[in-house]
Amino acid sequence: MRRGCRLFAPAGLAGLILLTLASVPANALSELEQAPPLPKSASPDSVERVPLPPPVETPSAVEGEPAKETDGEEALPSEDAPARDALRPDTGAGKPAPEIHYDLDKLPEPVRRMHGLIVEACKSGDLEALRPLIGMGESMTQLSLGGLDGDPLEFLRELSGDGEGQEILAILLEVLQAGYVHLDAGTPAESYVWPYFFALPLETLDKRQRVELFKLVTAGDYEDMKNFGAYIFYRVGITPEGRWAFFVAGD
Repeated sequence: MRRGCRLFAPAGLAGLILLTLASVPANALSELEQAPPLPKSASPDSVERVPLPPPVETPSAVEGEPAKETDGEEALPSEDAPARDALRPDTGAGKPAPEIHYDLDKLPEPVRRMHGLIVEACKSGDLEALRPLIGMGESMTQLSLGGLDGDPLEFLRELSGDGEGQEILAILLEVLQAGYVHLDAGTPAESYVWPYFFALPLETLDKRQRVELFKLVTAGDYEDMKNFGAYIFYRVGITPEGRWAFFVAGD
């Protein structure tokens, strides 16, 4: 397992935001394109980090009670929303924080099955193993916030710093090994989402939760995301029916 410098390998914080552009990789946050990969062994202090892009309209993080870890099945209710809204939960004032889960046995069977299939594909080291899970047409897994033209596996390969796809597989695996939340129960946007940081105001994370977060990103990335107002590294969503809905980064 790799630690440190995770948020911006293969893409910088800006690069992640830039994934809102259909499928064009960038070289800098300010250019909204995919950033080059960082060395796996680099430490936060050794990495040359770039400034955040100009402000964009996003939900602001708010103060609130830290989410409780639980094995319960309660979900965060919300109004019906299009699929795009499922990629950014409402953490506004007055909204209860969703409960954090770790027990995969609590997942609906279709969700648990898809989670296992993705994990197995990642561990194989073969990017092509994801193809049948990503699907085709309207049901295809969303890999870019701005839409995607061309082969989805080639898109993921270009995101991977090693050029072969093993790095992006490692990122996907680490995301799926984090805790998860159940969002938008009873709506068209209902999904089970990894990691749970995606659904929480970052400043409410306790010490233990920050250790879990730093398995995916650096401390510097964490500060940048707090300033931005949201967790914007990679996240995965699976619908209750077991469809792999999205694997995206950015906001």
